Amino acid sequence: MDLGRWTPRRGLARNGVGALLMLAGLGLMAMTARGVLNYRAAADRHGGEVIDLDADVGPQAGQHGFMARIVGTPVVVEAPNDPEFNFRVNTPVLVRNVEMFQWREVRIGDEVHYEQDWVGRLIDASHFERPAGHANPSSIPLSSKQFDAGLVRVGGFDLSPQVLHALPSSAQATPDLKALPANLAASFSQYQNYLVTSASPGNPRVGDVRVSWDEVPLQQVTIIARVDGDRLTAAADTADGKGLDIEVGNAPLLDIFPDLPVPPGFVLIKQVLAVLLAALGALLLLPAYGVRRDIPLSVAVGALAVGIVATVLWLGNDAQATGCWLAVTVLGVGVAFWRWKHLPQRVADND
Repeated sequence: MDLGRWTPRRGLARNGVGALLMLAGLGLMAMTARGVLNYRAAADRHGGEVIDLDADVGPQAGQHGFMARIVGTPVVVEAPNDPEFNFRVNTPVLVRNVEMFQWREVRIGDEVHYEQDWVGRLIDASHFERPAGHANPSSIPLSSKQFDAGLVRVGGFDLSPQVLHALPSSAQATPDLKALPANLAASFSQYQNYLVTSASPGNPRVGDVRVSWDEVPLQQVTIIARVDGDRLTAAADTADGKGLDIEVGNAPLLDIFPDLPVPPGFVLIKQVLAVLLAALGALLLLPAYGVRRDIPLSVAVGALAVGIVATVLWLGNDAQATGCWLAVTVLGVGVAFWRWKHLPQRVADND
């Protein structure tokens, strides 16, 4: 039998449908693979493909190295503590702010005037244009500091320091005057949400110090970060320069990364359907080549044709996918050859 000879007869319509089904299978595979590749290319700008994790499940096998989206409220296991003030707060990050009431030099055009204000750094008054009468202290007795919680979790994942420091928003914490060590309790009093050394807190004087604390509130957040064992951390060397993203509330992926295309859905189903369409097309085309219709042979030919297209598209993009589709192609070749050699008889095109 000459497999290269195709003589259309009464089966022209059948052959046309078969060819269309074969092309539809190949086209569906090409569109599916291209959609996945385009999505991966866009996701790679933010660290890679993002998987949705259930906050109630925790780490699972096979998640390591993926970017993950998880929604939940941080749970502080080991709360941060400011040891100098004996101040502990149930928050992921606690920040101590130290300010001193000082003179500031203000320039507006050619005019210079001086005002007193709370400032978080030491102002050297010796550089003022008119230092006389505007002297500031030479040092601040305390310093601003940040204290991280020893352990914070979301959905069973520990948060790395990078993720902790990216948690959004802050609120002023209420100080605990009763917890102060004796040496500080003699110097500070509470005024609103501050501890102050002012004798008259409503009318401070130059050199007075006030201390406040900011805490990261415990609220529902959406975290996108890299899974590193049982930790969430920032991805390194991402094109967007961030490596992680955190939003307040339950934020959809496309709201966080609006440049992402819609994730391809039902990929496996589409791939199977592509093989079935190509197989059905092959089943209708076999008589045109003088071969009796045979389902195993048709499936093998469909898998072979679709496998070639998929292998070419995945080549150089995903070694595992390339290897899988190459195996499908080779298997299709083997089954098709074996089945063709063992067909009981050949038929004419009008069979």
